[in-house]
Amino acid sequence: MAEESNNPLFFRRILITIDEDDRPSTSRAFRFAMTMARDYQAHLGIASVLENNDISIYESLMPDKLNEKRDELKAIVKEYADKATAFGVNDVRSIVAEGGDVDDVVLQKIIPEFKPDLVVCGADVDFASHGHPGAIGLRLAKKSDVSVIVIR
Repeated sequence: MAEESNNPLFFRRILITIDEDDRPSTSRAFRFAMTMARDYQAHLGIASVLENNDISIYESLMPDKLNEKRDELKAIVKEYADKATAFGVNDVRSIVAEGGDVDDVVLQKIIPEFKPDLVVCGADVDFASHGHPGAIGLRLAKKSDVSVIVIR
């Protein structure tokens, strides 16, 4: 145990969750994640979830509207990926998923596929669209098998 405590701890696969409903919190978390990824030459996954509650019943019945929402989210995630690449992160992957609760989609679909050793998320403090501030970060930290850092 004593030998291990003297070794540095590096994360090699970092996943950042992007929430366009909370840009200030997401921006701070993104800056942290891309700095860590660049400085430690880690893989960076940039993920966002198209939430069911972001789609009205009317839109869900119209494939063109649904595809438009998907394309908008993909463009947003790509913009973040382009920023990370320009910042100096060598290995960046854009991930867009769909489903119910964001935390469930992240835990059940995105984490098993990307296999991060660190998840970074914003604290949902500036725009609490998810029930109450910090809800997603708290649920991820409680349920995830990997380390989670919530950035305020």
